[in-house]
Amino acid sequence: MTRAAPRTVRVVAALIPRPPPDDGGPRFLVQQRLPGGSRALLWEFPGGKVEAGETDEAALARECREELDVELSVGRRLWEGRHTYPDLTVELVLYAATLVSGEPKPLGAHQLAFHTPTEMQVLPFCEADVPLLDDLLAGRLGVLD
Repeated sequence: MTRAAPRTVRVVAALIPRPPPDDGGPRFLVQQRLPGGSRALLWEFPGGKVEAGETDEAALARECREELDVELSVGRRLWEGRHTYPDLTVELVLYAATLVSGEPKPLGAHQLAFHTPTEMQVLPFCEADVPLLDDLLAGRLGVLD
């Protein structure tokens, strides 16, 4: 019996810096997934699935409005990757973003935190986010300058 290929979803994520003043080096918002679901309690960058007919930027703004209760300004694409889990394949795209209004609330997450890339290394991240985190830490995204 042949297994069907896992479904593919396009997921957009935001690299949101902590608003100034930031005296401890650049910190970015990360969220811990809710318990009980897929990849429960793992960490990831905020965002979500792109719906049919939606642009990446519109999806990212919508997801952050729904899950963080914030308005974002979505900037340039920083990173793109693909990861296959047993149940689905994720096409992950990371965008630079800034908070326009609101204070992030964990409406769709277990908890939120602003961490440096070095601090993120000790957190258990979703597998799809690990190469992104490696590139962020190595300075390959051009945002740590």
